[in-house]
Amino acid sequence: MGEGSLALTLAAFSFLLTVLWGVPLLRVLRQLKVGESIRIDGPLRHFAKGGTPTMGGVLIIMPVTLITVLLNVASVVGLNVLGRSIFVPLGALVAFAALGSVDDWQKLRGTRKAKTGMRARTILAIQVVLAVIIAFGLRYVLDAPQMYIPLVEMEFGLGMLYIPVAAFWIVGFSNAVNITDGLDGLSGLISATCFAAFGSIAVMQGQLYLARFCFTLVGALFGFLWFNVHPAQLFMGNTGSLALGASLAVVALMTGQWLILPVVAIIPVSEVVSDILQVGYFKLTKGKRLFKMAPLHHHFELMGWSETQVVQRFWLISLIAAILGMALAIA
Repeated sequence: MGEGSLALTLAAFSFLLTVLWGVPLLRVLRQLKVGESIRIDGPLRHFAKGGTPTMGGVLIIMPVTLITVLLNVASVVGLNVLGRSIFVPLGALVAFAALGSVDDWQKLRGTRKAKTGMRARTILAIQVVLAVIIAFGLRYVLDAPQMYIPLVEMEFGLGMLYIPVAAFWIVGFSNAVNITDGLDGLSGLISATCFAAFGSIAVMQGQLYLARFCFTLVGALFGFLWFNVHPAQLFMGNTGSLALGASLAVVALMTGQWLILPVVAIIPVSEVVSDILQVGYFKLTKGKRLFKMAPLHHHFELMGWSETQVVQRFWLISLIAAILGMALAIA
């Protein structure tokens, strides 16, 4: 079986496994009354989503972890360094999912004071610590490529700058995907597209273990979307969004093509930039707003686009951006 065929087979298996165990997971989450709370300043039509089960990121993390560990168990006990390298993005996925799950659980089951979840600065501090540890692993354990500049066929070294730059990328994209997670199907579709793009880049680079991981994630994401497309039966919560963004950044760093990540992930980047601009403009103008609402997907909703129109149009832009990013990587 060729590597491309194996990657697609893993995606299909991951999809089936995710869909199959999604039904009992939904039942458990409903029994536990793990329901999403809706922000009071959001679009009014979102209030109908109140009580929809959240923490659905578990639905993605578990199959990916199971398949990746089983597929690479020989690498753990053997001397296959390339095989063991896949546990870096998997570790990022699991670690950031654990952080997100604690935040989600505090929102749902914490004391009255903790119903808003963990403090933002606490989450950020933990993200930074995790990201620095991962960056050290990428640099000094895996000896990952430091930086490829699009259209230039050579690697550029960053020296000690690699650690802060890589950590910033991991934290930044973890939060960018988290901010993107606001409409049914949006974050899942965008994340699947990004992982498919970098999985294809990994195949072209000969990083077959990384490619398998990416396409396993793509399959799990489409399995999650089975329950998350409009009208959503399940939300991924911070359990999924923080983990997906962080692992996406790690995958990009492992390919050395992390400069094209803002192109491939143009939607998450646009979402976080709109949030930053909105807050900055609001403070500078003492109360005026640059957008009708931030992040960007809410702005278009308030312009009259339906939720499905926003999701589908954003996904079309994401597909075009992913193709452009891949073209830059192989040019």
